Amino acid sequence: MFPVGGRRDVLRTLLAGGAGLALGSTSLGRIARAQHGRASLPLTRLGGNLALISGAGGNVVLAVGPDSAVLVNGGLGEHSTELLALVAEHAGGKRVQHLFNTDWHGEHTGSNEALGRQGAEIVAHENTRQYLGAEMFVEWQYRTYKPLPKAALPTKTVLTAGTMTLGRERIEYGHLGQAHTDGDIYVFFPDANVLATGDVLTVGTYPVADYTTGGWLGGLATATKTLLDLANEDTRVVPGTGPVQTRADLKAQHDMLVTLRDRIGKMMRQGMGAEDMLAAGVTKEFDARWGDPKLFLSTTYRGMWLHVRELGGIV
Repeated sequence: MFPVGGRRDVLRTLLAGGAGLALGSTSLGRIARAQHGRASLPLTRLGGNLALISGAGGNVVLAVGPDSAVLVNGGLGEHSTELLALVAEHAGGKRVQHLFNTDWHGEHTGSNEALGRQGAEIVAHENTRQYLGAEMFVEWQYRTYKPLPKAALPTKTVLTAGTMTLGRERIEYGHLGQAHTDGDIYVFFPDANVLATGDVLTVGTYPVADYTTGGWLGGLATATKTLLDLANEDTRVVPGTGPVQTRADLKAQHDMLVTLRDRIGKMMRQGMGAEDMLAAGVTKEFDARWGDPKLFLSTTYRGMWLHVRELGGIV
């Protein structure tokens, strides 16, 4: 991994000439009954002691155990107070002991500071911790992110994979490589058969490979295959944003990414840029499901230039 400043300098050098495109079951029952009056944060039962809270800027998975609770992601900061009030109300007074960040983006880390100050262990990949603790310029967003306070930084970092338990519930988590970012992790609850993917899986929009923090198309395809291998036909797959998905949805995304990885690589070998690919309709048969491809193609093209040796034949 480049130091943050070093990565930015390398990217600017490489890309300067590139063309851009624009709960226990009782607790969860109480949650479900309380949803009228909290329409901004609707809740969906996921089975066992798990629930999905949406409307907080990104999906949040809540698991309530005998003595404590676990959250996968914490939404945007602007929704944190309401989110944590909902969690506190319906976790039967049990504190959030662990918070997972599936990547460094604000849609998932907005409750870090509040829960960190309450003593929760924040679990994330080491790269995610480094990004959250540094000033970050994200070129494709034209935005600079300031470092988070110390209390908001992950306190347990993952390099490969790990496990923990919540009562009798086993929780498995692991690194997904260079995908949406290079700090993506999944969180899997095998007993409930619920898989939280973060933003590696998207719904109704193309996934973004955030090349400023190590993401790229080839890695997204590999990460989606990893998720596909974890799931079965009954798995409830929770994306970073949007409704619960299935293994079939993971397979559809994997097949799309593999096709476009090969197709875009071929076009790059022919000297085509992102705008040329867009004009040629490189994503045409996938747009009905994944939407406007402009941002996808722009970020993908730039990220693939950082992997030209792996692709071969481009330079």
